[in-house]
Amino acid sequence: MTKIVIRPLAHADHLTSWKWRNDPAIWEYTGSRPDVLVDETTEKAWIEQVLAQTDSMRFAICDAESGTYIGNVQMTNIANGTGEFHIFIGNRDYWGKGVGSQATRQMLAKAFEAGLTSVYLHVHSQNKAAVAIYEKCGFVTTGADGDMIRMEIGVAQFR
Repeated sequence: MTKIVIRPLAHADHLTSWKWRNDPAIWEYTGSRPDVLVDETTEKAWIEQVLAQTDSMRFAICDAESGTYIGNVQMTNIANGTGEFHIFIGNRDYWGKGVGSQATRQMLAKAFEAGLTSVYLHVHSQNKAAVAIYEKCGFVTTGADGDMIRMEIGVAQFR
């Protein structure tokens, strides 16, 4: 298993992440995917916009040993003690290596330390690996909308 760390998302991360936005395999099981070709300029503008938001926490996932930027993990729509969880592993070399589970746990720890009391997410029902990770971390299914499952976790359920 690859050991990872999460660090605050940085403006320079657009130099890598714009390429991930154009990889359909990364977005296969997500509720929202880019519907246009994303270039460096578009990604740079997106990062600048989201880093200015006050209702989100955004982090880069990095290989703890090499520092390689692997993907993003974030909490958005933070309000009234709750937030929405998102994650993607953009660097395919790290798929299936335990990165998602570690990044999820680290992000949840940061969110709960920051005062959130609950976190929710939406995941495609066919994304069995993601559902297994979320359940392992303590999320429970609370609903569904078409192909998307809603899952939630409270601070007391985090393990």
